[in-house]
Amino acid sequence: MNAEKISAAAGALDGVAFVRETPLMKLPGLAFGVDCAQVWLKLEHLQVGGSFKARGMMNRLLANDIPASGVIVASGGNAGIATAAAAQALGVKCEVFLPTVSSQAKRDRLASLGATVVVKGDVYAEALQACMERQRETGALLTHAYDQPEVVTGAGTLAREIEQQGGTPDSVLVSVGGGGLIAGVVSWFASRSRVIALEPELAPTLHAARAAGQPVDVQVSGIAADSLGARRIGAIAWDVTQAHVKDSLLLPDAAIRAAQLWLWKEMKLAVEPAAALPLAALQTGIYKPSANEKVCLIICGANLDPATLVA
Repeated sequence: MNAEKISAAAGALDGVAFVRETPLMKLPGLAFGVDCAQVWLKLEHLQVGGSFKARGMMNRLLANDIPASGVIVASGGNAGIATAAAAQALGVKCEVFLPTVSSQAKRDRLASLGATVVVKGDVYAEALQACMERQRETGALLTHAYDQPEVVTGAGTLAREIEQQGGTPDSVLVSVGGGGLIAGVVSWFASRSRVIALEPELAPTLHAARAAGQPVDVQVSGIAADSLGARRIGAIAWDVTQAHVKDSLLLPDAAIRAAQLWLWKEMKLAVEPAAALPLAALQTGIYKPSANEKVCLIICGANLDPATLVA
């Protein structure tokens, strides 16, 4: 993965109405109770399908011939929604495999997009296994939630867009599940911005891999498991983060929930828990920026039941 490939993905997506340019909000750090120069919010939860996944999924579909059997994906929810929305836009069939941990809100959204929904297994890894078996039967085009080059370069267009809108931030805080988003972001910014990996304590996929010196399976649970519930870090993300990401930080569920509620109560941003990790890292001091730092938070998704925002 590199900036040239991300620029090529941006070219492929340019003019495709399915993918939106999402806003970049800049505020002083004190607006968030943080002692730094600026906090930027990349509001990717406003993307088509409610998450950054739309970029990579559409890039994957545009780059390949789609058979009559359509496309197939396993997902905690967001990649499935993005794939289903892209398939609907292109007029092709879509089958989505979900684990039982996926929220009812995400299942309902998939149904509204016309996808065939299959619930298999308790966690994403089990849904993926069932999905792969089904793909071998049907020959459908497989869209992986985070571990395909087109998916990662598509996610990287988000970072390119940040730079075009606001310049180069000093640091970028990114939630990590399987790692497609952070792989794309760091492939664009490389050594120009410090990219920090954030995970829930109950889903420490990258953190555990680093401790072991290689990708390993971990038990995943907790408040953000439907979005950040990959059991093992993706191969692409492992290689890229080993080369370019120094910091891998863990956050407790209570801090993630508090940041999610803060974003709703103080800014009226209705986002899912996975999108709240960057703010949680700042507000808890788990990540401490310098006084002159410009920090960018990727607000990655909004596929939630609004009723959960009532404390």
